Parts: sequence; structure tokens; C-alpha cells
Amino acid sequence: MCSSEFRMLNFEFTLTIAQQTISHLLSKISYLNYIFAQIHPTMQNLTLLDGPKFQITIQRLCRQLIENHDDFSNTVLIGTQPRGIYLARRVAEELRKILPGKTILQGDMDVTFYRDDFRRGERQLVPNQTRIDFIIEGKKVILVDDVLWTGRTIRAAMDGMLYFGRPEKVELLVLVDRRYSRHLPIGADYTGIEVDSIASQKVVVSWKETDGEDKIVLVSEAK
Repeated sequence: MCSSEFRMLNFEFTLTIAQQTISHLLSKISYLNYIFAQIHPTMQNLTLLDGPKFQITIQRLCRQLIENHDDFSNTVLIGTQPRGIYLARRVAEELRKILPGKTILQGDMDVTFYRDDFRRGERQLVPNQTRIDFIIEGKKVILVDDVLWTGRTIRAAMDGMLYFGRPEKVELLVLVDRRYSRHLPIGADYTGIEVDSIASQKVVVSWKETDGEDKIVLVSEAK
């Protein structure tokens, strides 16, 4: 091999290494930009789920429920006030379509007076309505909430539902699981989407019934 050919091969090898290095650096920069976007206070709101995918996600959750609870003859749904009731009602509606002729029991649970911050006086708590016109004694209960964050609302709901009987089993279904934000050892059995977020961010779920559209948005507020 002559010296000119050797220099050409050496140049091509160096160029290949350089291209791989640049590609690697661009990948790192993209990842850092993503992280920065997650924590920067002026980041625009990020839509996580909307349109047909929103309804498809609910349908998937219903199929998962049917796999474990068959015809729902011994299972009830309880949505937590104030926003979990919309998901519970939507799930119940979808289950009735999939299981025509079957009775799908669904109720609403207000957790205001069962919260561990009820007497702390940090903010005014406004109670909502509890609507559970069935007994849960010996039933399998699926608690439903739109967003799982600290876990305190779910703990309060578990306390409150005991006034309606002792269930055989309790499971949790949520549309959004904000991971890494838990204050209590509570996890979801059925999850629509998982979101990694910081404390200053909010996950806002909109419903057609009250907000005119189905959408999940990650909101970053300026400090």
C-alpha cells in the first residue's frame, strides 16, 4: 500500500470516528435540551394526550379490567371527587358498551373529611357529593382517579369507602401516574400514561363533559 492510499484510509477512518462522535454529542445535546425543557420555568405547556388517543387509552384500560374482572358481577367502580369521577363514569360507560346487558355499578366518593390535612387549616377545603347507592361488602372495588401524585387522596378514599362495607379487594386505576412524586407507598394497578415531572409542574386533565375537550397537559409555571 502506497503512502497516499494509507493517508486516504487514515483520513476516512478519522472522519468516521468524528461523525460518530458528533452524532453522539448531538444525541447528548438533544437529551439535555429535553431535561432543560422539563425544568425551565418558561417552558410552554406540553400536551401529553388528546384526540382519538385519549379515548383509545380509556378503551385499553377497560379491556385490562375485563381481563381481571370478567363480567363485573362482583366488581364495582368508585371515582374520587372532584376529577376522578369523570374517568370513572367514562370507564363505566365504555364497559357497558363492551359488556351489553351487564350491570356495571359506579359511584362517586368525596374524600374531603378523610384527608390527613383536613384539620391543618392550610387552605379551605370544599366538600363534594358522595354518591354510592350500593354496598361494597365482599366486592372487588376499583378506585378511580385522574392523576396519581402523592397518594394522599387515594389513602383518604380507602378510609372513606369502609363506611360502605369491607371489600374483598381494592385496586387502583388512574389516567396519569406522576411517578417519583409519592408521599405514601401507593401504586396503580391500571395506568393510562406515566409522566416524569417535577413538583413545580402540574398535570391538568380536561374532560369534554366540563371543559369541552379531552386532553392531558403538562403545565410548567413561572417561578
